[in-house]
Amino acid sequence: MDELIEDLLAKLDLPAKLRLISGAGMFRFAGDPDIGLAEMPVSDGPSGVRGEYWDERDPSVSLPSGTAVAATWDPELLTEIGALIAHEARRKDVYAVLGPTVNLHRSPLGGRHFECFSEDPVLTADMAAAYVRAVQAHGVSACPKHYVANDSETDRFTVDVRVDDRALRELYLYPFERCVDAGAWMIMDAYNSVHGITMTENPLLDEPLKGSWGFDGVVVSDWTAVRTTTAAAQGTDIAMPGPPMLWGAPLEEAVRRGEVPEAAIDEKVRRILRFAQRVGALHGSPQATPEFDDERAQDLVRRAAAAGMVLVRNDGVLPLAPDSTVALLGPHADLPRFMGGGSATVIPAHTTTPVEGLETVLTVRHTPGVRLEEKLIPVPLELVTDPDTGTPGVSLRYLDGDTVIDTQHRTAGNLMLFGDRKAATATTLEIRARLRADVAGAWQIGVGTLGQARLELDGETALDETITFEGTDPVGAILYPPQRAVTRTLAEGQEVDVRITVAAPPAIPGLGVILGLTFGITRPQRPAAEEFAAAVELARTSDVAVVVVGTTEQIESEGFDRTDLRLPGRQDELVAAVAAANPRTVVVVNSGAPVEMPWRGDVAAVLLSWFPGQEFGAALADVLTGAVEPGGRLPTTWPAHMADVPVLSTTPRADGTLPYTEGIHVGYRAWLKSAVAPAYPFGHGLGYTTWSLGDLSVDGRTATVTVTNTGDREGKQVVQAYLSRADSAVDRPVRWLAGFAAVTVTPGASRTVRIALPQRAFEHWTEAGWATEPGSFTLHVGTSVTDLPLTAEIS
Repeated sequence: MDELIEDLLAKLDLPAKLRLISGAGMFRFAGDPDIGLAEMPVSDGPSGVRGEYWDERDPSVSLPSGTAVAATWDPELLTEIGALIAHEARRKDVYAVLGPTVNLHRSPLGGRHFECFSEDPVLTADMAAAYVRAVQAHGVSACPKHYVANDSETDRFTVDVRVDDRALRELYLYPFERCVDAGAWMIMDAYNSVHGITMTENPLLDEPLKGSWGFDGVVVSDWTAVRTTTAAAQGTDIAMPGPPMLWGAPLEEAVRRGEVPEAAIDEKVRRILRFAQRVGALHGSPQATPEFDDERAQDLVRRAAAAGMVLVRNDGVLPLAPDSTVALLGPHADLPRFMGGGSATVIPAHTTTPVEGLETVLTVRHTPGVRLEEKLIPVPLELVTDPDTGTPGVSLRYLDGDTVIDTQHRTAGNLMLFGDRKAATATTLEIRARLRADVAGAWQIGVGTLGQARLELDGETALDETITFEGTDPVGAILYPPQRAVTRTLAEGQEVDVRITVAAPPAIPGLGVILGLTFGITRPQRPAAEEFAAAVELARTSDVAVVVVGTTEQIESEGFDRTDLRLPGRQDELVAAVAAANPRTVVVVNSGAPVEMPWRGDVAAVLLSWFPGQEFGAALADVLTGAVEPGGRLPTTWPAHMADVPVLSTTPRADGTLPYTEGIHVGYRAWLKSAVAPAYPFGHGLGYTTWSLGDLSVDGRTATVTVTNTGDREGKQVVQAYLSRADSAVDRPVRWLAGFAAVTVTPGASRTVRIALPQRAFEHWTEAGWATEPGSFTLHVGTSVTDLPLTAEIS
């Protein structure tokens, strides 16, 4: 490979080299046909592969989010997930997926908490390394992100993280180090700065990444993260998106002036050519990937979702008896969150809600009790007809004045024009549809977008105004644009002709138009007090009440951090009222990150579903009925009260810095140091059987323990090994995770579990490098960070 790369490099002049180190589009790496290098589309990919374009006509499998995957504590499961991700990438002609997200849960307020794996570097690293190996085994590149310390969203483009070297090495860099060890072909650097230097030009790109770790892949910038021409050219290999603004011609001038050595450009091109060879874009064709039809993909997502659900409380009500009559309540029962917001968003062809899933196996009576969506929801497909085709959907037209440039049949109310080149030639965009009211009452009908927008109903102008965005993050402006609506009273079955006209925004040179455009509605709702009372009465007259609560896209998403840990709206009030009416109340929490649960001691069971992907309802039915185990364990600590959280701040100081003053004491380490008990500790999770652990022994750095299933059904247990060091000469956590193993055992049987304890678990970072304090460490083995009945000494 090295000889081939040098031969090809010699054929490129400086302008050709510079074309390769900047993108050729929004999600496309540049190619060069003269040397046999194809252009390489890439895609966001932490929880599904959206593809180069954001289009519901080319749907994607929606996988469980990062916290849900990490909650399985099962790196082997990622072998299957990685194969599906690679299949989806190949199906969409994608050479690299931009994931996994391996930043840490430093604070539960972090906006992308759901997208990251864990608060612990070892659990994060094990899951991330497995992801990288699994995807790349099929010739598709993974791209661990965001290097490094991009652990919050507030002022994410400019925040300057101040973190000591020991915490940086032991916690925040460690998952990236393990991804490099796993053979990662690409890593994305972050928007933020570390110690005053933005990450696209930070010395950490050289050492340790390309230096002592020996990373020989490509460092790609986060989108628009390159801020300079010369400094960034010393570390980042590809500036995205393209075509270039700070690189290209300005960088060519800098090279010719001697400000940037051409040898630095050559090294970037070598890395790009090596990457292209690995993914089959250089003198070859991409590797074939495993085949997944819809049924196989849905089965995997369903199993993975159930494997990550964490049962944190159960007084025996679960699993539900098959003849149970269930009051299915809560706003997320019929409008759940399958995924987190932001660049992790995909558009699935198929979803199952909790209502749909449970109705197939139980007698279900449903009402939400409370509604969270004060905003419009994208119009459901079954309510609209495209006037051009007469089929379900809407007509999207591109117009230049009165001239129709193009007409598309679209099958979604929420359209994302993300790098739309066709729109660059239009002056206006137009959605047309015939809306049918399926219930009588006051309907909200409206539009979500930016710029000049007009809404016409049955040929009459109902709304005409310029819509502006008040936020600061461009992702929010695109994904969650402001909305405007009017109210119309409609009879059941009545139809309305809807026309939405929006002024096309200026195109970004080389990229096209970027615009979010929503045709939204809100169905008539009965009065809030009446709806709330109906839910409580339904609970009182049912065998079991299942309340599905959660967060919204305005609370958990890329682009902003949370301000509190409360469930929005009257959800806490609803749970309390339902629990008072029926002691057999099960609460399902549909959030990607911790929330306060003031009612947790008053309900019979609490199940954390995270953002579980498209098969939410089916997986939930499996778990609640006992068809499968709730297989998850907490990858992050859940507090009882936000005031108890020992590491909370995500907001920079006035000077733009965000000090990580806690050092190495993050997550459960900080909780143990504070001696405050959380609601549920790291590693906690229940199943439907009982267990005993015994016979702990240690041979070198391998721990062996016997796990016995003492119950009457097969179950899964996650055996966790922690280390501690009494009277240490250096600052240490009270305990820290060293290794773990998931095991499935039949009733009455025992299994011998071996857990390898890596050398790094005993080391700490010093100014001279990694060091091991001589003497004895204590090994603690059990089923959570606070339930560790077995101990042994390791010298």
